[in-house]
Amino acid sequence: MTKFSDLNLNPKVLKAVEDAGYETPTPIQAAAIPPALEGRDVLGIAQTGTGKTASFTLPMLSLLSRGRARARMPRSLVLCPTRELAAQVAENFDTYSKYLKLTKALLIGGVSFKEQDKLIDKGVDVLIATPGRLLDHFERGKLLLTGVQIMVVDEADRMLDMGFIPDIERIFSLTPFTRQTLFFSATMAPEIERITNTFLSAPERVEVARQATASETIEQGVVMLKASRRDREASEKRNLLRALIEREGDKCTNAIVFCNRKVDVDIVAKSLTKYGYDAAPIHGDLDQSQRTRTLDGFRAGDLRFLIASDVAARGLDVPAVSHVFNFDVPSHAEDYVHRIGRTGRAGRDGKALMICIPRDEKNLAAIEDLLQKPIPRVDNPLQSGAAPEAEAETAPAPAPEKKAAKPRVSRRSKKSEEQKPDAPVAKAEETAKPQETAESAPVATQEATPEPQHTAPKPERKERSSRRGGGGGSDRGRQDQSGGKVKGMGDHLPGFIALSFDERRTR
Repeated sequence: MTKFSDLNLNPKVLKAVEDAGYETPTPIQAAAIPPALEGRDVLGIAQTGTGKTASFTLPMLSLLSRGRARARMPRSLVLCPTRELAAQVAENFDTYSKYLKLTKALLIGGVSFKEQDKLIDKGVDVLIATPGRLLDHFERGKLLLTGVQIMVVDEADRMLDMGFIPDIERIFSLTPFTRQTLFFSATMAPEIERITNTFLSAPERVEVARQATASETIEQGVVMLKASRRDREASEKRNLLRALIEREGDKCTNAIVFCNRKVDVDIVAKSLTKYGYDAAPIHGDLDQSQRTRTLDGFRAGDLRFLIASDVAARGLDVPAVSHVFNFDVPSHAEDYVHRIGRTGRAGRDGKALMICIPRDEKNLAAIEDLLQKPIPRVDNPLQSGAAPEAEAETAPAPAPEKKAAKPRVSRRSKKSEEQKPDAPVAKAEETAKPQETAESAPVATQEATPEPQHTAPKPERKERSSRRGGGGGSDRGRQDQSGGKVKGMGDHLPGFIALSFDERRTR
């Protein structure tokens, strides 16, 4: 069996490796370190959690142990897709270079340019950066890449997913043609193949596992969930997540919960905290200092549940993660491999559970096609009886008692009610006897009403204009010629009603 002592590493680097407690290299390390030490380009393909970081860190340190850096001209460059992964690579360099007099700088967003400029001005042997911040320093004239001897692209397929390929191509064009290039990733998309064919020179292809495969030490499972109602889907998913955690019991010492969207990361973290779980979110919109504190707390064991977006799925090395919960089915099948790769690392056992709703079944099928095997279905723990907390969250809130609506009274009916005591003639017409004939009715009306005045304004219109504040007197108090209140239709009696029956016939 190969040991680190057989890989021709620098003695000081080898001593640091032994201090860290490592004796036997992983397959990717045993295959990639020898050609890297020879100065050849390396294309490494291996599943996550197999030690890719040490595969380029150890040979780089051995090669850089001779020489000296110049101001603003780093001797080596490591590109990482996320701040967390870049910070982790920097920690590996600190661990393995403690017996070497090598300097490093970390260029990531969320940190002051001024402090980073000071480090670059002194000259660094190893520059670890995210593509965006690296180009920012270059555009400001604070950095030269013409002295780069070794260039590393870590998690190259994640660079593709995050849209960094144009930046990577530009950075390649700024480095010398004679550089040594090391590419490491868990998957190799066609676009990545194009990049390697363009910028790598006769690389040593190291593939220790089939592309996009999950570790055999990880127990996988998926729970199919169909919500009772569409508007309750999100809350029922959170109920199911808590039920899965409770079912795992003491076996779930700590876990990472992955969500597709940043807003869901915050919501799930708040929900778990509300029900007494020790949880905190981590995603790209949070301040860098807060992200660092959260991640450090999770690594130290002070935080039990880390709720994360895919920013934490790539390359984060927390050796003792017992469980991974996929709250959402990832949109890209490759992301599933990286997510569950946070557990079951370095030969340990791990467990990965996923919640799948009907609209995610297409993505689930793509994951199973990539893995070339089905993911076992797991029983829904809520079907046998929901936890009290779940019932409390999903129970619909009691509807507020509605006050009895007051009957709506129109202006016209209100006016008629006001006129009822003063309108005996109108009442008499309503309660008229059946024997009253059509001939007698208009004659009686003609005797009771004066001559019609067609030029007078309508009382109802006057009332409306007075209510609107239009001024003028009110017709409500107007009296007819006899001195009484207005009765019936008042001055607006149509002329044809005032005619007798015989007169209407002659017309």
